[in-house]
Amino acid sequence: LAGPSDVLGCGVSEREQAMADGFAEMIDRSNVFFSELAQNNRRDWFEPRKATYEAEIRKPALLMADLLAEDFARLTGKPHAPKVFRIYRDVRFSKDKRPYNAHLHMIWRPPSPDTAPAWFFGTAPDYVTMGMGTPGLAGPALTGFRAFLDTEGDTLAGALDEASATAGVTLSSWGPAPLKRVPKPYPPDHPRADLLRCKGFTVERPLDADWRAMGLLPAILGGAETLLPLWRELDRALG
Repeated sequence: LAGPSDVLGCGVSEREQAMADGFAEMIDRSNVFFSELAQNNRRDWFEPRKATYEAEIRKPALLMADLLAEDFARLTGKPHAPKVFRIYRDVRFSKDKRPYNAHLHMIWRPPSPDTAPAWFFGTAPDYVTMGMGTPGLAGPALTGFRAFLDTEGDTLAGALDEASATAGVTLSSWGPAPLKRVPKPYPPDHPRADLLRCKGFTVERPLDADWRAMGLLPAILGGAETLLPLWRELDRALG
């Protein structure tokens, strides 16, 4: 498998480089579409425009997800399965009954275990972002992650601090809201208190400002390289 420098250089295929402008166009079209959808989040507005969404946004998004799955595999040495999230919202248990998501989100996961850190990408009229992590942990997986933070969390926290200082990486709001208090048996003044309160671990960063000139796929992979030390620590803890 190729290393990170290969992924960002010759590892990005000529086909992907040739499609860079096409994916930028997809982002532009999605911004227009989702801006209008946000103002008209109703079935009677969406259904006449569903074919446009499928052809101009979802279809190229599926191709983009497939291409990046190969690149994340080269970057990490592990296969990744891509997923483009549905535009349809699950409103069964939500007070917000708007039927559609006015954004485009993707995720790439290793096949196992379920807790292994994943990569994600999101775009909407007001953001273009990418990130990495495990949005939600529960049961033994959460207990084990907290034990890892307690005994070996300095390396993970150090990698987070480095990525924050050099690439604007921040903890993400993806996943459950953090606890208000540090869970027992850890003391309230634990040095990793903020991370212990989390029910998962996800980080995000904006794409570089020149992502259009760079090409969308190389820009995402460049961002992934800055997150790779964090991914490796999480993979060691959870994967």
